[in-house]
Amino acid sequence: MSMNRRQFLTASAAAAGALMISPRLSYAIDGDTLVVRGGTDIQILDPAFQNGSLEEEIGRCIYPSLNRLNDVRATPGWQAYAAKSLVQKSPTEIEFELHDWLEWTDGFGPVTAEDVKYSFERVATPANNSPWAYAFDTMETVEVTGERTGTIRLKTPSVPFWVTTLPYYMGHIVSRKAVEKVGGRFTTEPPATAGPYLIDSWVPKQSLLLKRNVAWKGPQPAFPSVKFEIVLDDEAAALAYEAKAVSYTKVSLNTLATYRDRLPEGSDLIEMNGSRLIWLSLNLTNPKFADERVRRAIQHAIDVSQIMAGSYSDLAQPATGVVPPGMIGRREAILYAPDMEKAQALLEEAGVSDLSITLSALNDKTSLLTCQIVQALLSVIGVNVEINAVDDAVFWTLGDKAPDGSNALEMVLMNFAGGVDPAENLAWFRPSQIGQLNWSQFDSPDFENLYLQAMAEPDQAKRNTMYQKMQDLMEQSGGFVFVTHETFAAVARQGIKPFLLADGYMDIPRFEKA
Repeated sequence: MSMNRRQFLTASAAAAGALMISPRLSYAIDGDTLVVRGGTDIQILDPAFQNGSLEEEIGRCIYPSLNRLNDVRATPGWQAYAAKSLVQKSPTEIEFELHDWLEWTDGFGPVTAEDVKYSFERVATPANNSPWAYAFDTMETVEVTGERTGTIRLKTPSVPFWVTTLPYYMGHIVSRKAVEKVGGRFTTEPPATAGPYLIDSWVPKQSLLLKRNVAWKGPQPAFPSVKFEIVLDDEAAALAYEAKAVSYTKVSLNTLATYRDRLPEGSDLIEMNGSRLIWLSLNLTNPKFADERVRRAIQHAIDVSQIMAGSYSDLAQPATGVVPPGMIGRREAILYAPDMEKAQALLEEAGVSDLSITLSALNDKTSLLTCQIVQALLSVIGVNVEINAVDDAVFWTLGDKAPDGSNALEMVLMNFAGGVDPAENLAWFRPSQIGQLNWSQFDSPDFENLYLQAMAEPDQAKRNTMYQKMQDLMEQSGGFVFVTHETFAAVARQGIKPFLLADGYMDIPRFEKA
């Protein structure tokens, strides 16, 4: 199956390139302009409501945040950024002072502590229905103590708050005056920004150009301008790179295998353990999965090693849970190993002989291959799988509930970006995420209690045990089959030193000229 995948992708690469590398892609400019691949287009640049990967990367360019993370390949931790000082005064108090040179564009004045308060509480307020409100669960309020000083007051201690909330998109600071002037929220036209870059131009579905913000007095980016060329497909992105249309791009694992043997001249290959989780989600509220024996049979029938061979050319490893390798909380093994005979016996015991399941997924090549393997594996125990492959815009609406509160989802091949702390990886499976991103409808009070305890626990060994138990609860529910944490691979022109965060997200202002 691995060889068939190679043959398939080799044959399709030219077709993908013909479809997706259009004449508009100019040669990557050496010197002042950094040209990188954008894997999605932008839809919402409002930090409280954004939902795409490019939006996250653009956000780091145009908005300030109190701190920012180190490169994921370096020593873990963070650095103060918009904050001149950022200090934990007590387990539930974080004091900050902003740099006095931070200014909003379009005449909206200095960046103030009131802007920090507004930005954080705007996300946290339930009435605003921000999908990122969970990140501020432990925050009580932001107290303004001066024009540029304030205190973040937490309800309970939160170890991950420093690395999962403050430096990410939900922690980006917006101008209260500017946002209120446009009605309280915005989409692709920020009313004011204060980061190292400004948006110069945007051609939807094609490109976005940033230029340096001359009012920014902080660490200066190495490149005065940055252009994102929108190329949705990983295979096509590699062709764009080889055509010198971009100078940096994430690539597929198929391309990784090729580049290990034959790297384009003048290039550096980047390869690292990824944190993006791929898993199969079963809707626990769907009548088809009401019997635990049916759910367990599906778990035993799916041999993830076959997915690794067929979909990932054995360049990724099976996941043991939500937490990736190298992070506290990772489990050594899954609870329900592949066992086709046990799977068949469980279905027979449950009296199920004609089960038919709709498996929904994104319509990219890797997802489709994975679905086909799952389809073949479940057919061995007499389960019929119909694949429902959709594009990105449709996929993320599949979890929406009907007016009566129900959801007709059956099984979904899911993927979420991971963070630098287990709290970020596990947040999506809390009861509060039902109706948002908890598509398994997994509702466990024990899980929630452990999550809250681990947030406040400073002892890493105790946190490790708690996070492992949480993943046990997930797997025991029968709502999850963990697939992989995708290996991350990218390629860059020699002379460019990328700065990468968890899951390979780019921190463009910290790209360097090597």
